[in-house]
Amino acid sequence: MASYDLVVIGTGPGGYVCAIRAAQLGMKVAVVEKNATLGGTCLNVGCMPSKALLHASEMFEEAARSFAKMGVSVSAPKLDLPAMMDFKQQGIDGNVKGVEFLMKKNKIDVLKGTGKIIGAGKVEVSGDGKSETVEARNIVIATGSDIARLKGIDIDEKRIVSSTGALSLEKVPSSLLIVGAGVIGLELGSVWHRLGAKVTVVEFLDRILPGMDGEVAKQFQRLLEKQGFTFKLGAKVTAVDASGKTLQAKIEPAAGGAAETIEADVVLVCIGRVPYTEGLGLKEAGVALDNRGRVEIDSHFSTNVKGIYAIGDVVAGPMLAHKAEDEGVACAEIIAGQAGHVNYDVIPGVVYTTPEVSSVGKTEEDLKQAGVAYTVGKFPFTANGRSKVNQTTDGFVKVLADAKTDRVLGVHIVGVEAGEMIHEACVLMEFGGSAEDLARTCHAHPTRSEAIKEAALAVGKRAIHM
Repeated sequence: MASYDLVVIGTGPGGYVCAIRAAQLGMKVAVVEKNATLGGTCLNVGCMPSKALLHASEMFEEAARSFAKMGVSVSAPKLDLPAMMDFKQQGIDGNVKGVEFLMKKNKIDVLKGTGKIIGAGKVEVSGDGKSETVEARNIVIATGSDIARLKGIDIDEKRIVSSTGALSLEKVPSSLLIVGAGVIGLELGSVWHRLGAKVTVVEFLDRILPGMDGEVAKQFQRLLEKQGFTFKLGAKVTAVDASGKTLQAKIEPAAGGAAETIEADVVLVCIGRVPYTEGLGLKEAGVALDNRGRVEIDSHFSTNVKGIYAIGDVVAGPMLAHKAEDEGVACAEIIAGQAGHVNYDVIPGVVYTTPEVSSVGKTEEDLKQAGVAYTVGKFPFTANGRSKVNQTTDGFVKVLADAKTDRVLGVHIVGVEAGEMIHEACVLMEFGGSAEDLARTCHAHPTRSEAIKEAALAVGKRAIHM
């Protein structure tokens, strides 16, 4: 029986990063993966392929709508959807092969099959009609999450699809109905809207992007409506009739009332994700789950069973790849006797639409609920030189700072490349920086990032260009 210092079940961003860090620290490591390729949801049917399609569809729309006003004359672009899907697959393949290379480089054994904890320090790996059992001084559960399903609506990944099916549609639907106005739904809706679909989004709550800053969500919704999105907020999809040529979705007000029917070629069910623990043997091993089916852990990522740890989407917290990666590193360091740590107050979130939305730290709603006195500095991209000359002026930057100490508590951005710009706020907040620190830091001109400096200046009511 093979024996390891650490066996990681799952090779998504949390799992493979945990394995690499453990190997760097001198451990003998193996990873278990039930799918044909490494990388988990993120690399195969999530973050990476969606970003490829977002980029390709944005280029398609730019060529159709924006080139001419910049003095670039081209014939009307034609969509070759199979070629675009091939572009997506090339990106997936490159990333997957990169993870395979990292496993070999770090001398990590890859065990193909489904992992199951069968006792103290033992993992059974089953696949292709055979199984093997390996010993592990430590086990990390990094099995990620699965799509959440709507009761009574069967996903066939052809016409009624999850995010997985929405990444591989064979043709552009003339109409796409999205159930859920969260990050994934808005990103995938953006892809197919740019390629020609009429997009309608149904959301149970009275707002889009639950959990994001309210002002940001409102302005972003207006921008999407300007692009052609239709939103039905405070509503729910109660049934989808798939018997006809087109789908008939029954929509009811969340608060009750008369129902309406919306016709669509494709329905995308995008109501969130749930932790994936099926077949892991957690109940038999005595590993405790919380009331939402997540693995319960302490501050050191340890479950209630000695030697078993958990990270990523399968535990509490935002279901983000970078959160899982940081937990993977910290968990490996703790197992090695070091002081691994994750600062959950400084985990950025990004919506990769056009424009992008990014956020780190507290929202205004968070601060009001906690009774924290704060000051606000805002700066619009309409007043930013680089954005003006590029004619990409949608959006703004908002900086929230403690009213007494001036420490930055949250930063929120709507705008082109917002996902890249948020990181200077992350670094500032990681070191406990103030709005004054940010305001006095020289920023290159002309850049969009100057808007962050100006928003910090606006905290003290001294923005220069507004």
